Amino acid sequence: MVQKATRLGGRSRTGRPLGNTTRGTTNPNRMRRVDRWMTGSQGWRLRPETTGAPPIAVDLGFGASPATAVEFYERVRAISPTARVFGIEIEPERVARGVALHLEGLDFRLGGFEIPIESDATVIRAFNVLRQYDESDVPGIWETMAGRLTEHGMIIEGTCDEIGRRSSWVTLTKGGPQTLSISLRFGAFTRPSDVAERLPKALIHRNISGERIHDFLTAADAAWLSAAPLATFGNKQRWVSMCRALRESGWPICDSASRWRLGEVTVKWEAVAPRSGALALAEPN
Repeated sequence: MVQKATRLGGRSRTGRPLGNTTRGTTNPNRMRRVDRWMTGSQGWRLRPETTGAPPIAVDLGFGASPATAVEFYERVRAISPTARVFGIEIEPERVARGVALHLEGLDFRLGGFEIPIESDATVIRAFNVLRQYDESDVPGIWETMAGRLTEHGMIIEGTCDEIGRRSSWVTLTKGGPQTLSISLRFGAFTRPSDVAERLPKALIHRNISGERIHDFLTAADAAWLSAAPLATFGNKQRWVSMCRALRESGWPICDSASRWRLGEVTVKWEAVAPRSGALALAEPN
């Protein structure tokens, strides 16, 4: 075990990676939902006209197999062929498995939250990593990673189930957390709140009465149930109706029906942020 995340504040003074070894569990195509959102809704961040130079994308904590890092590389390069992609892991054996692949534009590095690359990153994807930390560690980890972003860069930090049917993530910039996204495969859930066990670490313990995320999931469940008659026309139409109902009732829902039809919903962070603890956000005036 290396430095606890509560000690994070920049690069390691000892030269050791910042973070702790995780289980490393992974499966092929597990990240398809978050990567589809990244290359769709946020694809503009990766294009040369935005970056002014070949973008840099980081898969942080890719796990025991480099499979998801390779998929990440393929998806990023599909919209930005000059992008450089890095897979970063804290375990030397995992890094060695990646290095053996020898793909042009894909490099593997030993490291942690300090992000050991020469230039700042356009995208940092950290999935199923913070789940194994304490909630109190999250602010320091977010701050350390954000310090390695470009001006238009973003962090995608979240969790999904073992085969990627239920997924959620927080998007962060240098200015802090911006949105929460939920993405569910139709047929793999009964109610939107089924995602609760796959919420990011910042929210997973906050799905209780009195917290914003609980209010949001409760409202989503109610809107989903109200749209039940539309199931005759398919779950896509029912999900779109749910998203529209949430927006009309005052929830700051992002994107449009083109994203909603994919089983996605994105809401601004201030609507779901914790009311207490290290990540607490005061009530708006």
